[in-house]
Amino acid sequence: MPDPASYRPAPGSIPVDPGVYKFRDVHGRVIYVGKAKSLRSRLNSYFADILALHPRTRQMVTTAASVEWTVVSTEVEALQLEYNWIKEFDPRFNVRYRDDKSYPMLAVSIGEQYPRLFVYRGARRKGVRYFGPYAHAWAIRETLDLLLRVFPARTCSNGVFKRHRQIDRPCLLGYIDKCSAPCIGRVSADEHRAIVDDFCDFLSGRTDRLIRQLDVRMREAAEALDFENAARLRDDLSALRRALEKQAVVLGDGTNADVVAFARDDLEVAVQVFHVRGGRVRGQRGWVVEAADLPDDTGDDDPDDLSAVVEQFLTQFYGEQAAHAEAADGAGSGAIPREILVPQLPPDAAEVERWLGTLRGSSVVLRVPKRGDKKALAETVARNASEALNQHKLKRAGDLTTRSAALQGIQEALDLDSAPLRIECIDISHVQGTDVVGSLVVFEDGLPRRSDYRRYAIKEAAGDGRSDDVASIAEVTRRRFRHYAADRITVPSESGAPKADDPEKAGGKPGRFAYPPNLFVVDGGPPQVAAAAAVLDELGITDVAVAGLAKRLEEVWLPGEPDPVILPRTGDSLFLLQRIRDEAHRFAIDYHRSKRSKRMTSSTLDAVPGLGEARRTALVSRFGSVELLRKASIEDITSVPGIGETTARAVLTALNGPADGMNGAPDGGHDTVRSADEDLRQPEVAGSANGTVVRGTGTQ
Repeated sequence: MPDPASYRPAPGSIPVDPGVYKFRDVHGRVIYVGKAKSLRSRLNSYFADILALHPRTRQMVTTAASVEWTVVSTEVEALQLEYNWIKEFDPRFNVRYRDDKSYPMLAVSIGEQYPRLFVYRGARRKGVRYFGPYAHAWAIRETLDLLLRVFPARTCSNGVFKRHRQIDRPCLLGYIDKCSAPCIGRVSADEHRAIVDDFCDFLSGRTDRLIRQLDVRMREAAEALDFENAARLRDDLSALRRALEKQAVVLGDGTNADVVAFARDDLEVAVQVFHVRGGRVRGQRGWVVEAADLPDDTGDDDPDDLSAVVEQFLTQFYGEQAAHAEAADGAGSGAIPREILVPQLPPDAAEVERWLGTLRGSSVVLRVPKRGDKKALAETVARNASEALNQHKLKRAGDLTTRSAALQGIQEALDLDSAPLRIECIDISHVQGTDVVGSLVVFEDGLPRRSDYRRYAIKEAAGDGRSDDVASIAEVTRRRFRHYAADRITVPSESGAPKADDPEKAGGKPGRFAYPPNLFVVDGGPPQVAAAAAVLDELGITDVAVAGLAKRLEEVWLPGEPDPVILPRTGDSLFLLQRIRDEAHRFAIDYHRSKRSKRMTSSTLDAVPGLGEARRTALVSRFGSVELLRKASIEDITSVPGIGETTARAVLTALNGPADGMNGAPDGGHDTVRSADEDLRQPEVAGSANGTVVRGTGTQ
């Protein structure tokens, strides 16, 4: 494995100008292409501290053997050169938003003498005009079947067309008037092309003109007493309107735009694009690709920041679209709309707009919708992206072969004796040390076993209001494995019957926690892992492996090991561990919220005269906590619907005491606040001290 220091450029040799750089491996292959406003600042970030790099970036710089760069004069040139190099070299560490060839399109072979309409998948060809892509092939066929009544263009293959020309007899569609039968000369080549042109105009969004023309012809036929022709035109109008109903209006102003949305986690990014033409959704496509975590020019490590992802997608996707369109009809402008709606603007939004404008041949605007129909549509696209990511994950989790490979990978990576068929994971949740809770989730054969989930009320650090996560993890671990010690089946006597000191097992039925997990996972790094391992040693349990999954770099830590285990970021093993950790986190947060809500609603507010459950809930929803409610003024409280001035004074008096209760906390109110909090916590602390374990929605 090459050492990045061995090929690091000499200090001061990297220019500060904008440019594009390439990393090559020992065989000279380009493995990553990037651009930068300042080449020196960007490239130095790869060599500053290799341990601080993201695992994907670390893998890239240790795989590379050399780096080279090209200086350009503007950032627009850098965008163009980066796109060209990614397309040329196809680097393994660059995420490629390749066009998904499984998406069907409606194609029109305008380059033929008699153009045909057909469903098509694959790379675009010259002389063919494309509409879509559509989510399903049946959607195209259903729409096409409706439109053939109005635009009877041929849909048969060249072989079928030639055969019917030879026998001088039309096919079935010709007999039922869904084909104008150019094969037998029923219409000329020019007349057939006019039908196809009208069809293309309709799909391009120019629908109003065609509908008006049909309506005028229908009325003229009716006035001329040609009722048969008028009825046919009436049916044609009905078919057109049904086809339009399938493409609902989403932007009433007839805007032409693309709406882009993303959903991401630590490993993958889901992208959804809605193509809106004439205010209607004309096509949709989506991808789920590996998340790109190589550093960006913004220097922002915020996981919710999508600006760099947006820029990467726009340059790759629309560059490819323009190239396909140019190859097909010699002009790439039709592939890029004038307006593109994105969730966040890219770091170099102006440069990206100028570059897209050069591809389109006119200006392109990037916008983040803030209100109205466009914002509502952007939210719809975002929901589609989230759903696509969830479905992708469920598909991976639901596949038996994938789960088996994931468990086998965990066994090999952690050097376990057998595959971890039962994995348990714990997590701690609290807000600044208050309402501390723990959760335990169980996965068997890679699937959740929700009947074995547990929730724990943790005893808080006395008096200081702080929580020690390490101590909380130790407490949850101790309480869980005390159940194991109590539930496990005792060794039978020589007669084969259970021992006398185990009357609950007299029937031979094991307890729910009679079997230990093969792998016990904690959410955290070395301190949390050490705490859980120490508890197991204290209890004399030696048949349970312990590991920790740290959130920041997704590293797996083992007890007593100085270095973490790095699982492949795209592998199913890390995906399974992350899914288990995230499920424990979700379960803990749900319990924490319910406990906090119960504490706030079952407080001294219950004693306020005239304050029923509905208004107590409204107060809690409005202020979020009793502490904030205690600091509120009478005006703030009376702003809540249903709360009058008398009730507001009663609430403040109940929370702060009678001394000047209507003006907020009184002098010396700190002691009053503390005693009120103690009153709120007493039931929870008592339950925790007695070893309360919450199972599902009940308490045991």
